Amino acid sequence: MHVLILGGTTEASELARLMAGDTRFEATLSLAGRTSSPRPQPLATRIGGFGGTEGLAQYLDDHKIEAVVDATHPYAAQISANAVAACARTGTPLASIVRAAWSAQPGDVWQVVASTQEAVAALGPSPRRVFLSLGRQELHLFAGAPQHHYLARLIEAPQEASLPPDLVLLRQRGPFDRDAEQRLLQDERIDVVVSKNAGGSATYAKIEAARALDLPVIMIERPDKPAGVVVASATQAVAWLAHDATSRSLRGV
Repeated sequence: MHVLILGGTTEASELARLMAGDTRFEATLSLAGRTSSPRPQPLATRIGGFGGTEGLAQYLDDHKIEAVVDATHPYAAQISANAVAACARTGTPLASIVRAAWSAQPGDVWQVVASTQEAVAALGPSPRRVFLSLGRQELHLFAGAPQHHYLARLIEAPQEASLPPDLVLLRQRGPFDRDAEQRLLQDERIDVVVSKNAGGSATYAKIEAARALDLPVIMIERPDKPAGVVVASATQAVAWLAHDATSRSLRGV
């Protein structure tokens, strides 16, 4: 079976490892290209966008893709919308690995906001020391609140010219250890953490560290993200491919 994996997450990497040695599948992993040096993968890998719904539908037809697994990040809503539309147009079975969101635990002090713009406003007018854990794509928005000191962790440096004037960049890739996260927040005298609700374990240590230090967290809600058949893990995605997707492909529906 020819399978396309829309990747960029730990779940996508796990799925690639599971499928690499499985003779039932011939899979291609697609990455958006936001990281110039992605980790090597055991599957054939393509990098870059498809050109919207039309381009993805054309790719599915041209490469005779028989099933798609959307293993993109919880905040990558556009590619997921394109996948749902393209798979519907071409009759291609689609499963979506949906990572469970974090939920506030006893001791957490969360302020939940709907967007990064709201997170900027939630910091308030008084100067604060802010730890940003939300990737590089939206750092420029915090230039609108230049009174704060920012510490941002990311894999690659941001490309935007307009960034907060008082910004320190930490070039690191998860997963992270809770004790190390707690030391970081203490050493940097952080007052507040700004995070997306990514879910999973790779970056949860900062939430645990904030809880231990009684630090507030401004938590950016997930966007509405279209999905196909929802599965919870890479293992469940393989089971779906082996049974449901195969059955649909054979029936031609």
